[in-house]
Amino acid sequence: MPTVSRAPNSARILAIILASYLMIVLDVSIVISALPKIHHALGFSTTGLSWVQNAYTLAFGGLLLLGARAGDLLGRRRMFVVGIALFTAASLAAGLAQSAGWLLIARAAQGVGAAIAAHRPSRS
Repeated sequence: MPTVSRAPNSARILAIILASYLMIVLDVSIVISALPKIHHALGFSTTGLSWVQNAYTLAFGGLLLLGARAGDLLGRRRMFVVGIALFTAASLAAGLAQSAGWLLIARAAQGVGAAIAAHRPSRS
């Protein structure tokens, strides 16, 4: 029976990947619960509130394949780090948004970062 050897840091890599996926998915739930406060604070119309969620979803879904291809060409680990950095910076920008347009642009940037980061970084 062949033995399977694991890299010593495979558990740490798995924890990082799982935490990033949790962050990407949890973002949707957080924004849904914050929509009433967003509506009052930034003056969104009821119809405009759907764009807070749609800006993220459209950017994420639309760029998922492009993010995978960028990972293949430029390196998965590098693109994972770029994606997480972009997602984090866009999250900060969304939290500091003072207008509806600023928030929508930040949410779209979060979707771009999530699409880039949603691919498994390699160990090498």
